[in-house]
Amino acid sequence: MTTVLIKGARPYGEGDPVDVLVEDGVITDIGSIDTPDEAEVIEAGGQVLLPGFVDLHTHLREPGREDTETIATGSAAAALGGYTAVFAMANTDPVADNAVIVDHVWRRGQEAGLVDVHPVGAVTVGLKGEKLAELGTMAKSEAQVKVFSDDGLCVADPLLMRRALEYSTALGVVIAQHAEEPRLTVGAQAHEGEQAARLGYTGWPASAEESIVARDCLLAEHANARLHVCHVSTSGTADILKWAKDRGTKVSAEVTPHHLLLTDERLATYDPVNKVNPPLRTESDAEKLRAALAEGVIDCVATDHAPHAVQDKDCEWSSARPGMLGLQTALSIVVETMVRTGLLDWRGVARVMSERPAEIGNLTDHGRPIEVGEPASLTLVDPDTEWTVRGAEFASIAANTPYEGMRLPGVVTATLLRGRITAREGKIAQ
Repeated sequence: MTTVLIKGARPYGEGDPVDVLVEDGVITDIGSIDTPDEAEVIEAGGQVLLPGFVDLHTHLREPGREDTETIATGSAAAALGGYTAVFAMANTDPVADNAVIVDHVWRRGQEAGLVDVHPVGAVTVGLKGEKLAELGTMAKSEAQVKVFSDDGLCVADPLLMRRALEYSTALGVVIAQHAEEPRLTVGAQAHEGEQAARLGYTGWPASAEESIVARDCLLAEHANARLHVCHVSTSGTADILKWAKDRGTKVSAEVTPHHLLLTDERLATYDPVNKVNPPLRTESDAEKLRAALAEGVIDCVATDHAPHAVQDKDCEWSSARPGMLGLQTALSIVVETMVRTGLLDWRGVARVMSERPAEIGNLTDHGRPIEVGEPASLTLVDPDTEWTVRGAEFASIAANTPYEGMRLPGVVTATLLRGRITAREGKIAQ
């Protein structure tokens, strides 16, 4: 293990700059520190030091669609975005619904070595929503699966969802739901509202999400189970979450960066880069989501990083696959929508991008305080520098970013995973 000295950083953006010494993967001193022999030095210059980010919702596409992303390229994108741990969703090919596949994903993440890759196990066999997958086997596998989800599809059968939640309590895991009542979204292409009507798209009602969230909160409450709601997109869902939390329901929720910033006004261009599931909603929805995140009604930010091949996006809207890249732009979107608006300070950013997702994902060595004796999984951020988004320059194989050409604030200048520098100044550390 190497020794790293971060000179002149501001933990959580607070107080005067201090030096942070990292030895053998652990923070060993904070203050004014003489440079040890053979230490690798990072000159922070007053930049913000945060716990490494944790993404509960990432699509790494391996196995099955390595033409769009691999665990190695996705891990690189994550490290460059300030992440030290990601959860890889189960909708691969073959589906991660058994110990063999989740262990394969886990090992490939270990081989890449840039972030901790935690595979998400499928709730149902083949994501078909008919029969529970081998939750217990996956939870006890080498990968020790901590989160289960059929993301991309909803566990629509209430009896099956109830059984999954009941079973999860004995395993100490969380069930993450893609909330979408499928009978309400047949053929849906965009948020049901003025824009969809004007453009001639079949509408996707907010109630398709909200009805499932309300149902599952009740099921989780009765099972005394932990429910996590993926990619919250409507103001009504935020209201339901507050109601459930006030009742003591063990529910947590995430919001994506794109639902914090973008709205269905973007659909006027007919560009499928803006097609996503759930769809972009209205400005009033986005405003409510930002407030709910600041208040803790929504617990965390998750990217829903979804790489797609050119042919799956460069086509007519109805044929395009939903999803967009997110790992290398997430921090900047949070800075733009939450920090610059005064909704969050940097401790708040640490809460929604590191601490709460680590807690939800049962990760004990991530999202830890910046204190002596704690693991040195850290992210250094230049809060003031702006950069121009260029999808072709991302580490991901795909380039489907809706922020192409935008100027965004906040740059990750270094990422450390247990004391080892994984990314620095926009490049993967060798």
